[in-house]
Amino acid sequence: MSQNPAHESGFPVKEVFTEAAPRPVGPYSQAVTHAGTVYVSGQIPLRPSDSQMVEGEIEEQTEQVIANLSEVLREAGSSLDQVLRTTVYLTDLTLFPRVNAVYARHFKGVPAPARATVGVSALPLGAQVEIDAIAFCQPSGAESNETSA
Repeated sequence: MSQNPAHESGFPVKEVFTEAAPRPVGPYSQAVTHAGTVYVSGQIPLRPSDSQMVEGEIEEQTEQVIANLSEVLREAGSSLDQVLRTTVYLTDLTLFPRVNAVYARHFKGVPAPARATVGVSALPLGAQVEIDAIAFCQPSGAESNETSA
């Protein structure tokens, strides 16, 4: 995690970055943490090893998206079990049942995370699915001191 204890606006925020997930394809962070919460940017089915899109059916693409989310969450001190909310973006809502089946295998917590699913006309780099997440994480360092003061 980046050691950026204060955002330009003065509140404590830290950038999360891991080589185990794809590098951002634009001017944004893989995730940021604040006050015990991690906000993970939307992940698409890029392989971290070569930044290439996973080929194949929507199930393989969804597996890669969730693997990418999991790696970013791990770097932030969180996990799929600590996810509070997700947003699933699909370019074809008829694929929803197939995406949902993969999603259900990974998000097994009770209660399940809150979720919205949105149909979109296009996603970055031609992806068919993108998922972002908000999760609980353990505050660290200066951030935990700020939130307990």
